[in-house]
Amino acid sequence: MCRFLISLLLKHLPAQVFFHLQLKRIYLHPQNKKMKRVLMIAGIVTIILSACNNSEDVDRSDPLTSGRGFIEASLKGNYVKAQKYLLPDSTNDQYFEGLKDFNGKMNAEDRRGYSDANIIIDSAVQKNDSVNIIYYTNSYKNKPSKIKLVKHNNDWLVDFKYTFHDNN
Repeated sequence: MCRFLISLLLKHLPAQVFFHLQLKRIYLHPQNKKMKRVLMIAGIVTIILSACNNSEDVDRSDPLTSGRGFIEASLKGNYVKAQKYLLPDSTNDQYFEGLKDFNGKMNAEDRRGYSDANIIIDSAVQKNDSVNIIYYTNSYKNKPSKIKLVKHNNDWLVDFKYTFHDNN
């Protein structure tokens, strides 16, 4: 998306914009209304591009880091970050949307409790070289849970549907 916006901006940016330096300030003097409109669009695109560059990166290099990152982001209600750890799969997406809806209906006290909770890893079990299971609780509800992490394109991602099935 960001590359597209940059290329669009460069294609339509007029070549004749005059810059005057005066006391270390730059003043833009567009020659006509069309130039003013293009400069306004360029400003808006700049704001969008700065938002693109501020995207939060996540560490998915090992199963424990990915698992903790997903759990922590979910507990804090940061679903944009949590989704970066999610294995792309339609069933996972459905369960994740259900989690967001459920948490959205929680009262403020419970949301604060989950957000302030600590993650307690009970155990991490390596099933094979590309599958790990993390058994954990949180300090707010202290209810045992599990998540499955799968190595996908050298990233460890959460297979969220596993959490809702009764398999050990």
